Amino acid sequence: MKAVVLGLGLLFSAQSAFAACAEDRVKITGDWGQATFTVDVVDTPETRARGLMFVENLPRMAGMLFIYEEPQAVSFWMKNTLIPLDMIFASPEGEILHVHENAVPGDLTPIPGGDGVQMVLEINGGLSRRLGIAVGDTMQHPSFGAEAILPCDEKAAL
Repeated sequence: MKAVVLGLGLLFSAQSAFAACAEDRVKITGDWGQATFTVDVVDTPETRARGLMFVENLPRMAGMLFIYEEPQAVSFWMKNTLIPLDMIFASPEGEILHVHENAVPGDLTPIPGGDGVQMVLEINGGLSRRLGIAVGDTMQHPSFGAEAILPCDEKAAL
């Protein structure tokens, strides 16, 4: 009986790890713990340009993941954005390079993320501070390649 319970525990543990490695989820890990966000992925110039414009409400653990083809310097603004947002900029390996907190709705001031950014996660304003998300933490998503700090593969799940 113990073997069955242990086996089920390992199965649920592996399923939890794989659940974070889904196209519609981003997991962030740091000294503070882990948080998983349900995301909409935007990976074309057209969808990235629209982003979260005109969105009136974003569920607490939801966000939008901007994916770029190559690492680059990126900058955002809040034109036509109705809610405050935190922007989390990540390297191709998934390391968080910069966190911009509480971007002001409608503000046209550029928000630079720095050089070498591959992905940007936008979440509700103030949430990164409440959770403890900071530079040096790690983002996990299937779009990060084999060089990812936390790759999405079987070994990462066990």
